[in-house]
Amino acid sequence: MGRSRRTIPEELLLLALDPATGTTAQPQSLDLGLAGAQLVELALAGRIAPDGDRIAVVLPRPTGDPTLDSALELLRRRGSPVRAVHWIGGPRLGLRQTYLTHLERCGMVHAVAGQMCGVLPTTRYQATDTAISREIRARLDNAIRTGVPPDPRTAALAALAHAVGLGKHLYPGNEGRSSRSRLRDLIRHDPMGGLVAHAVMDVQNGVAAQPRRAPVAGPAPGAGGRQPAARATDGTPGGVPVQPRRGSMARVGAR
Repeated sequence: MGRSRRTIPEELLLLALDPATGTTAQPQSLDLGLAGAQLVELALAGRIAPDGDRIAVVLPRPTGDPTLDSALELLRRRGSPVRAVHWIGGPRLGLRQTYLTHLERCGMVHAVAGQMCGVLPTTRYQATDTAISREIRARLDNAIRTGVPPDPRTAALAALAHAVGLGKHLYPGNEGRSSRSRLRDLIRHDPMGGLVAHAVMDVQNGVAAQPRRAPVAGPAPGAGGRQPAARATDGTPGGVPVQPRRGSMARVGAR
């Protein structure tokens, strides 16, 4: 993968950076979004493909991007397709900092040291070339304003931006409500982006999102016993209780 093109994780992080404060918006959900953005980027590179609600490695050859290749190798080691919600919900310690350091090394941001309460050291990251951030934002604005179906990269970026709650950061207040709604609707233009965005929101909402299994045979109601509740399992002992999904993407309100 040539480095002349910015990856979707990089663009998502640049969108989240506040130009005034140097902090990232929605930091907790952003970590989930970055893990999801890696999946989308690997899919666009032809390394993985969706298999229902799972992710399968179809070409384990490295992309040339160390961070993406690390994720690809972890997926390959699983040996079988992994559910997107489980991958995104797994531990991703330091992923945001890894990308911030990478952006600094590429000259897109620079670190600004500071202190919290005059004691605790802090680091903020300011964009060094705001034209890049403006170009990324302009792509989203253009897709929202014109209604023209965006390219897959922009559609996936929009889906992830909505999923992690950046809509209220990019289009704040009552005047931004229609833009936030249209940002959400762009998800339909990229199936992989939609799959990943659903998984990001499911993890945030604590929804197991497991497919239901057929009820286990047992005593019929009124015959001295209860019908056992259907449960789902991901292959781990004990399984995970099925929780109701909180609604499809089409019903999720603008953030």
